[in-house]
Amino acid sequence: MNRTDGMDRDTLLLQALAHIIADARLRDRFLALTGLDAATLRARAGDADVLEAVASFLAGHEPDLVAVAAALGVEPAALCARS
Repeated sequence: MNRTDGMDRDTLLLQALAHIIADARLRDRFLALTGLDAATLRARAGDADVLEAVASFLAGHEPDLVAVAAALGVEPAALCARS
């Protein structure tokens, strides 16, 4: 099943970010690797650089990429595709 039909990349990455934030292990790792804090993330979640950080974070660790893609019902490549 490919849920990316008609969904733009930003929306998909926002959904991936929501999944990351909901998982304590992923959230802590994402915040540590990006240097973002919770307040900054809340304020800038839809910014292009934050969304690129989500894509890079997932592309940098295949098990997380595969798990988030499965949770969202998309192909892993959809989360790493460049706009």
